[in-house]
Amino acid sequence: MQCIFAIILEKDFKLKIMQSTQHDYIPILMQAILAIGFVVATIIGSSFLGPKRHSKNKDKNFECGIESVGNARIPFSVKYFLVAILFVLFDVEVIFLYPWAVNFKELGIDGMIKMVIFMLLLLIGFFYILKKKALEWE
Repeated sequence: MQCIFAIILEKDFKLKIMQSTQHDYIPILMQAILAIGFVVATIIGSSFLGPKRHSKNKDKNFECGIESVGNARIPFSVKYFLVAILFVLFDVEVIFLYPWAVNFKELGIDGMIKMVIFMLLLLIGFFYILKKKALEWE
């Protein structure tokens, strides 16, 4: 009789663990409120505690040590953004080489074949970019 009761309790215990209630999300909500509260308190606190000295020289726009001339809202060439996106794209793809190099021996010939395919696709993309002259400035 005691064994049957223990099994029933064990089954109920396992079922309780698998069930999720709204009370399980309270710690996540508390952490989100704490993080948002900290950000808001820091911004408000710095505005009250920080110095409020304004001058013509201090409030002037300044960038790279060069006086700003003309309108700051001139359109940029799309090539600028294209080069930036391509840099990030190829930079992220190169990051995949590090874990492969670390686990080279464990991956064996299968890992080598997959990496050769990956590198070929990377090179095809790079040659396509060169063919379209995406990296050439006018």
